[in-house]
Parts: sequence; structure tokens; C-alpha cells
Amino acid sequence: METLETNIFIVDDNQRLVTALKEYLQRRFGESIHISTFNDGESCLKKVDEKPDIVFLDSSQKDGHGVDILKSIKAINPKTEVIMLSKNEDVAEAIESFKAGATDYVVKGKHSWNRITHWVSYIVTEPIRIMEREFSISKYFAIFLLSFATVGIAVLVVLLMMKR
Repeated sequence: METLETNIFIVDDNQRLVTALKEYLQRRFGESIHISTFNDGESCLKKVDEKPDIVFLDSSQKDGHGVDILKSIKAINPKTEVIMLSKNEDVAEAIESFKAGATDYVVKGKHSWNRITHWVSYIVTEPIRIMEREFSISKYFAIFLLSFATVGIAVLVVLLMMKR
């Protein structure tokens, strides 16, 4: 099934983590995602007008507190899902993140990849859930309709290009 491209930002100063996460997500989701990476929150904020669907944001930023960056992202684009990534299980920081609009608070470690994969999968398949909810159709019929529409659009584009 063809899906719409999901725009993902990864913001972390740990370059090894950023590279590993980007490669993992690209292997897992292929061309249905576009990933931009940033070493700090300020550089991310300069590009947040590109309307990322998901931002994975390190909670400890060298240029400011991660929650401040989160608030700025939500002020610019409230629909962006922001997943806070943290080195520790700081309950106060997690609560502060949720109050500021974070979708989730993930402690970096062994099980963090599973939670990250969950959120990307959830957002990639959003059009299917919307069709199920709004039109009361089955998931499989929604997948069929989206696939049919995608193929139809591709054929239309090819036909229009052939006319030129």
C-alpha cells in the first residue's frame, strides 16, 4: 500500500543516536517517511514551518531546556506530535513535558525503539484511521480506497505527462 510521506525531525546532539535512529526508521518504513536531523533545538525551530508530523526531541538541549523547544514547536505547529527523549526517568520532567504538549516521554534505552516505532506507525497509518472513524468503513476497505486513489492519481499523472 502506498502511504503519504510522513515528515520526521530528530533533534539530539548525540550524533550516533541520531544516525542509528534515522537508519532504523528508514529500514522499517522505507520511502513513506522523510527524516531531517538537527543537533540542537534552535536549528530545528528554523525549519519547523516545514510542518513535521513527528519531532523526536532530546529533553536536554545545550541551547536550552527541551521543554522550551517543545513549547516553541507547538506554538508554531500545534498539530506536530512531539516525542520527548530522555536519558533518565525524571517524573517531574515527564509531567512538565506532557503539560507543554508532548505526545509521549521515552527514556532512551533498550525498549525505546519499540515505542518510537509505535508512534511512527501510528502516524503513518492516520489516514486509514480517519476513514474508519469518519466514514464508518472497515480498515481493509479504507486501505483499498487509499490504494485505489493512489494508483488512480499515478495513472492520471502519467496520462497528463504523455499528452505533453
